[in-house]
Amino acid sequence: MTFNVEKYLELYSETQGLMPEKLEEYGDRYRQQGFLTQDQLYEIAYESSTRSAYHVRKNPEEICREVTSNILEAEGDFSKIALASSLKGFKAPTASCILTALNPEKHAVVDTRVWASLERLGYLEGRKESFGPFDYIEMMGPIREIAEEQGYSAAEVGYALFAHDYDKREGTLH
Repeated sequence: MTFNVEKYLELYSETQGLMPEKLEEYGDRYRQQGFLTQDQLYEIAYESSTRSAYHVRKNPEEICREVTSNILEAEGDFSKIALASSLKGFKAPTASCILTALNPEKHAVVDTRVWASLERLGYLEGRKESFGPFDYIEMMGPIREIAEEQGYSAAEVGYALFAHDYDKREGTLH
């Protein structure tokens, strides 16, 4: 089944998804500073998951800066997502926002909608409602494949997959 990224990117603005422009702003600050502060991490988490954002305040400021600085230096997707996921309030879906802000060409914001679309399109098997670093790696393979085939960034493909599930899902999300 061919997935039309362009079509679903146009639909994305109608969803309740995180706004790509905001994530780009965080990414610009992240690259300039070389780290993210607790306040910046809270804002990213709030954009992604308002219910769990308060957990971010439990991370000491120095740990927020250390971990996000180390993400810049880390080699490999697993190391990056595992580091981001080590912060309170950043399970893999919210942690993916940090990686996507840092490098939208290579990373995508992922969640249950993105997984469901990849499953529906035949890239993954089985339903998922919670994610860890290994699941992130599993999703990024097909996301990058679609991005390369169609000339989009991984982030754009992620947003399009989110919109695809929004469009195709029957019934409630959970």
